[in-house]
Amino acid sequence: MNAPVLLIDDDRQLLRATAQTLELADFSVTPFASAAEALPQLDLNFAGVVVSDIRMPGMDGLQLFERIRALDAEIPVILITGHGDIPTAVKAIQDGVYDFIAKPFPAGRLIQCVRRAVERRSLVLENRRLREAAQQAEDDIPLIGQTPVMERLRQTLRQIADTDVDVLVTGETGSGKEVVARLLHGWSRRAKGNFVALNCGALPEQVIESELFGHEPGAFTGAQKKRIGRIEHSSGGTLFLDELESMPLSTQIQMLRVLEMREVTPLGTNEVRPVDIRIVAAAKVDLSDPGQRKAFREDLYYRLNVVSILIPPLRERREDIPLLFSYFAERAAQRFQRAAPALSGDILRHLREHDWPGNVRELSHFAERAVLGMVSPVATAAAASQATGAGSLPEQLDRLEAEIIRDALSAHGGNVQQTLVALGIPRKTFYDKLQRHGIVRREFVARE
Repeated sequence: MNAPVLLIDDDRQLLRATAQTLELADFSVTPFASAAEALPQLDLNFAGVVVSDIRMPGMDGLQLFERIRALDAEIPVILITGHGDIPTAVKAIQDGVYDFIAKPFPAGRLIQCVRRAVERRSLVLENRRLREAAQQAEDDIPLIGQTPVMERLRQTLRQIADTDVDVLVTGETGSGKEVVARLLHGWSRRAKGNFVALNCGALPEQVIESELFGHEPGAFTGAQKKRIGRIEHSSGGTLFLDELESMPLSTQIQMLRVLEMREVTPLGTNEVRPVDIRIVAAAKVDLSDPGQRKAFREDLYYRLNVVSILIPPLRERREDIPLLFSYFAERAAQRFQRAAPALSGDILRHLREHDWPGNVRELSHFAERAVLGMVSPVATAAAASQATGAGSLPEQLDRLEAEIIRDALSAHGGNVQQTLVALGIPRKTFYDKLQRHGIVRREFVARE
C-alpha cells in the first residue's frame, strides 16, 4: 500500500515496535516522539493517516487532533488510549476523531484500522481532485479526460478544426460523436455560420431527400411551400450527418455529387445552387470494413473519409470515468438544485467495474440519478454483499468480522499461528469462524 502514516508516541520503545508493525504491513511510517514535531509534516494534500498516543507531555493527542482538524478536518486521526482514557476517546470520536484503539491491542486490529482510514483519505482526496477538475472543465468542452487517448483526440480536433476538410467520426452509441462535430464547428472560422444536424436513421427515405436538398412548391404531393434544405441552410457553417450508415442508397448517390461539386439542386427545380459546406459525418459501424459497410457506397465512404476520428468507448479509458462522473454530477446538481454526491467507495467501484455500453450518455444519466438519490449506495450486487453499512446490526457485524479475519490472514500470509496471535482468539474459534464465513485459508498462503 505504501500509504504514509505519521506515528506519534513519547514511549520510544513502543514507538519503534508499532512502527515496525505498520511497516511490515506495507505502510510508509514516519515516527515522532512528540506531536509538535509531526505537525509541520501535514497539509491539505497529506495522503495518509495520523496515529497518536493520547497521553504525552507538551501537546497531547487531543490537542494534536484539534490542530489537525483546524488544518483539514478530513485527515483521519487514530488515537491510542490507555484504559482510563476510553471515555475521553469516545468523546473525541464524536468530535471527529476517526477511531481509537485501547492498549494493549493486537497488531491486526491496528493494521486493519489504519488500512480503512487510508482508504477513506484516498476517497476524500479523489473527490477533491475530481471536483476541482470538473469545475475547471469548460461547459462547451465536454470531451473531458486525462488519458493520453483523450489528450490526443483534443489535440487532433484543434489541428483540423479551422480547416474545411470533411471528417468521418466513428464511435459507439453515446460516445460523443455530435460533441466532436460541435467542437469542430465551434473551434473553426465557420462558428458564425449554422451548425445543422441530421440523423440519417431517423427519417424515412421519401422524406430525407427533401430534408437534405430542399424543394420547390409542387415538387411532390403536399409540397405547398418552398423549403430550404439542410445542406443549403448549413452553407457557411457545418453539416453534421449522424448514423451515416443508415442513409438510403439513392440519397448516397446525390450526396456524392454534392461533395464533389459543392452544389445542390432542390427537388422540383433545375436550378443549381452553390453551397459552402463542411461535412462532419458519424457512423456507429466501421465503414472501412466491407462486412460492416454492407450497402453503403464505397466511393462515398472514401470521399468523406478525408480525416477519420475514432472516439474510444469508456471501457477503454476507465481512468477518465470518475472525472466524467464528477463533471456530470456537478452539472446535474446545479440543474436540480441539489448537492452533488460524494464519490463513495461503492460508487467508485461501480464506475470502474461497469462496462458502460451506453458510454458517456449512460454515465451522464447515472450521475443524474445519483444526484436525485435514485442510485443505491451499493452500486453492484457484488458490492452489496460486501457493504458494511447495509442490513441488520448482526449482519453488519458478521461482515466486519469476516473482513478483519481476511485482513489478518492477508497480513500474515495465511500463517495460522501468527493470525491467532493477531486476532487474540483460540484455534478452535478461529476455524469455526473460517467455516462460518466461507474463508479459505489456502487462498491467503498463495498470495504470499
